[in-house]
Amino acid sequence: MSLEKIHLREKIGYGLGDAASSMFWKIFGMYSLFFYTDVFGITAAAAGTMFLVARLWDSFFDVFVGILSDRTKTRWGKYRPYLLWFAIPFAVMGAITFFAPDFGDTAKLVYAYVTYSLMMIVYSLINVPYASLLGSISSDPKQRNSLSSYRMSFAFIGSFVTFMLLQPLIDFFSKHFGNEVTGHAVKAVETSVSTSPIGWVMGVGSIGIICVILFMLCFSWTKERVQQIDSEENVSVKEDLRNLFRNAPWWILVATGLAALLFNAIRDSVAIYYFRDYVKVNYRMEGTGWDMTTIYFLVGQAANLIGVMAAPAISAKYGKKRTYMIAMLIAGILSTGFFFIPNNIVWILAFQFLISVFAGYVLPLLWSMFADIVDHQELLTGRRATGLIFSSSSMSQKLGWALGSAMSGWILAVFHYMPDALEQSADTVFGEHIMISLFPAVCAILAFVGMIFYPLSDKKVKENSIQLEEKRASANN
Repeated sequence: MSLEKIHLREKIGYGLGDAASSMFWKIFGMYSLFFYTDVFGITAAAAGTMFLVARLWDSFFDVFVGILSDRTKTRWGKYRPYLLWFAIPFAVMGAITFFAPDFGDTAKLVYAYVTYSLMMIVYSLINVPYASLLGSISSDPKQRNSLSSYRMSFAFIGSFVTFMLLQPLIDFFSKHFGNEVTGHAVKAVETSVSTSPIGWVMGVGSIGIICVILFMLCFSWTKERVQQIDSEENVSVKEDLRNLFRNAPWWILVATGLAALLFNAIRDSVAIYYFRDYVKVNYRMEGTGWDMTTIYFLVGQAANLIGVMAAPAISAKYGKKRTYMIAMLIAGILSTGFFFIPNNIVWILAFQFLISVFAGYVLPLLWSMFADIVDHQELLTGRRATGLIFSSSSMSQKLGWALGSAMSGWILAVFHYMPDALEQSADTVFGEHIMISLFPAVCAILAFVGMIFYPLSDKKVKENSIQLEEKRASANN
């Protein structure tokens, strides 16, 4: 049953779930630091610390959600019901998080901590079971690779849609439902998205409605097939965790995934500042309202999508591990080169495209490799802790974005970023320059080095899959 052919509609349905998650995740990763400093009105250092605190503890909450979903029993399966239960809370909390109340400084900071933390909790409750669903739809490594590629392709399509819609939506709602904020929120260089609070809450809320629809389609179009061999009631949470912590490939993949996500998080979170303060190209595309920052993001997402779509064929030929290593190495080299290129939009967009293609190779491989680790652990222990293991992948994702966003805020503070300034200092601009180039390069090289020690080759993964199918067939006879 687990080797049943997966049809196109189900692959698309599975992909739509990550399209929804990614639409909000990109808002968090690329716009939230700017929102909190220039719209909400707290310092870059305070925002960075909040990102770290809120996401750090929430990263470990992912493990709880993984354990909980492994033990969930409904007529819809273990993991799919969470898409149904939390789709609407996901959208509502997103809009609340991007609401800027007229509070004092202390109350405002408390509001930011509470709403951002609650948003991350809801994100965990829908995204961890969604990720775990990959290991439950099929046990065939090739089908998983295909599903993972669809997932990442739709994730980037979702991100692309967000970048296409968010800035025009914010500007539209700002124009028609609120007055533009004056003073510190409006900069001399008109290349940034509107800073009107009403525009942000209504723009993000509109994206949330789309997310609800996509999650519902994912729930309806997918099916859970893979059943574990033993009875989960006889295995304690403590035993599951002990087995996980003894799994060497898991530790390596978490570490390399963390480095790869840091690479993306730092690059993405500083882009708005980089274009406004360093590039200073005052341009908006006719008929769209997109400025150069949005165009930069769109080029990156299109290039990511190319990498994601090419990853299955390339990894089938060269292996997942080797593809991952080469992609991160080249991304690191190109990011280093990004520091030295001229301040010219053609050069910047060209390097953004190339870097993003190679970064795109990595993400579907990462999720597919976590599914391989589920098989590896089941073969060693007899326990298929899919939710727990995939929650660890979500944990590494959140830790990567938490550390990346926190570091971005702290580094901006170190380089004396001032939200109220019409013109940033030379030190600040230099800091933004290295944050989008050299810091990500270091993270990419760390991911490359870590993957050298990853022991699950494609040959080993295939052997594990065959042995597990033989055990399941024997158990069913």
